[in-house]
Amino acid sequence: MYENNEDQDLSITLKQLLKERSLSMRKLSSLTGIDTATISRIISGKQKAKLDHLHLFAMHLGISSEQLFQAAGFNTSTRQVARHSDIHASVDSIEEVLHTYNLFDYQFTTELVQKELNKYEQYALTEEGNQLILDTFQTKIESMNSAGPFIDQLRHMYELFGDSGITLERRAIIGSALLYFILSTDIIPDYVFPIGYLDDAIAVQIVSDRLSLMETKAQSEEIKKSQDT
Repeated sequence: MYENNEDQDLSITLKQLLKERSLSMRKLSSLTGIDTATISRIISGKQKAKLDHLHLFAMHLGISSEQLFQAAGFNTSTRQVARHSDIHASVDSIEEVLHTYNLFDYQFTTELVQKELNKYEQYALTEEGNQLILDTFQTKIESMNSAGPFIDQLRHMYELFGDSGITLERRAIIGSALLYFILSTDIIPDYVFPIGYLDDAIAVQIVSDRLSLMETKAQSEEIKKSQDT
């Protein structure tokens, strides 16, 4: 039973797409990693689709995420509002915000972001990746016309990335966050109100945590070395 018109619109859209592509729900499950029973409940209107679901459906059905977001009733016309409100949210409060809106699985989204960051690490060490960061980062920041903990941390990472004394490992990790931000991978599309840009912040959080862990480990090794001598 459909809870509202949006659920029905999404159901009709998904059924039509599956028919046009000669795909079963079982096959879509295999492609997306979403349980077949979950897909069935979404299509029948018994379960609300989360943003993660819609993003993966769009990816594997060959359409824009925006089309499915609109069918599901999400507001895709308030990009600027989202940009100027959520961009100021502290990175430390990301999980709380996501749970408050209850739109998708925080852990699953974090895993998707981590996979993208892993892809970018080696690219950040190439001449092409390095030049892309140096040539594009400031322009991307200026285009957002925003400031806050999330942006401040990105600016700090950019400064560290350009430090000639940084290790290759740290440079790769930092570069992955900068490339994620620059290339607009967007596990959560920017135009989705009111939580656009939070996946960028999740990327910043992941990288910040890794850098902190490396710093703590280095300090522990220094202490141990001084004690041994």
